[in-house]
Amino acid sequence: MLKQVKLGSQGLVVPAIGLGCMGMTGMGEMDIYGKPDEKEAIRTLHRSLELGGNFLDTADLYGPLKNERLIAKAIQGGRDKWIIATKFGFEVNDQEQLTGAVNGKKAYVKLAAERSLKNLDTDYIDLYYLHRLDTNTPVEETVAAMGELVKEGKVRYIGLSEVASATIRKAHAVHPLTAVQSEYSLFEREIERLGILDTLEELGIGLVAYSPLGRGFISGDFKKPEDIPETDFRRHIPRFQGEQFYKNIALLRQIEAMAAEKQVTTSQLALAWVMAKGHVPIPGTKRVKYLEQNIAAVNIRLNSEELALLESIIPITAETGARMNESGMQQVNL
Repeated sequence: MLKQVKLGSQGLVVPAIGLGCMGMTGMGEMDIYGKPDEKEAIRTLHRSLELGGNFLDTADLYGPLKNERLIAKAIQGGRDKWIIATKFGFEVNDQEQLTGAVNGKKAYVKLAAERSLKNLDTDYIDLYYLHRLDTNTPVEETVAAMGELVKEGKVRYIGLSEVASATIRKAHAVHPLTAVQSEYSLFEREIERLGILDTLEELGIGLVAYSPLGRGFISGDFKKPEDIPETDFRRHIPRFQGEQFYKNIALLRQIEAMAAEKQVTTSQLALAWVMAKGHVPIPGTKRVKYLEQNIAAVNIRLNSEELALLESIIPITAETGARMNESGMQQVNL
């Protein structure tokens, strides 16, 4: 049985590590972490359940809509064995195309939830997030609508993604938040630097850390920027570009040395760090091999000296390059 942890203080209990499903389907013209392979993705989902990894993270954005449908196909007949988190906010129209807008209006909250329920082939969503803040709609309106979904039994718990402390406080006052999802890893600690983690702890809200492997940088697959496939979205992320890439590689070499000494992979060490900090990482993978390695990280124990050493290699003030391109960063409410 995989170690279970409380996510937030509203009653949700999840495995100590989740599974990010974004890479299991492409996103329009752009590949997300390589070409999708549906059969291998479904094998990975089934293997995850066998190992106790039943906490899945998806969104209507992924595909769009294809990711939720893939999960429905994989878990057919066994819905009660899974904890499913999905997200809404990036507006998808009736033609299943992204409009380019972020929509948190009450009517769209209801529309998006009904569509996700249908695509997931379920009558409830365990954890429902607003994917990005709609700056044209008060967060109170969005969260009130999400709260209505909870009352109706269509959603069990709610959360936000990539939001500032002030937004979290306003939202939590309308309906208790169970989780906030943000990018968080050894290479990305902005939410810690800005005091957002302190806000979550104060309010009893859990952090779900997406891209806990630095969008794959920590796995060390790329030795130079040119190794990244032309269609891979990471080509457009500053962390993976030019001189910054090589600065980050120098930091990664030190982490690799520490992992080798501990006889674990660099990725496992990075995941163990997130868990030791008290958060739930959701590393994404679509391959059984990496899933098994990620889940094994739950058994790695880091003492205070090891945590201090890791954080001295990449201190909280370290400049590792922006984690998204310019347009992506504009949608982050920090």
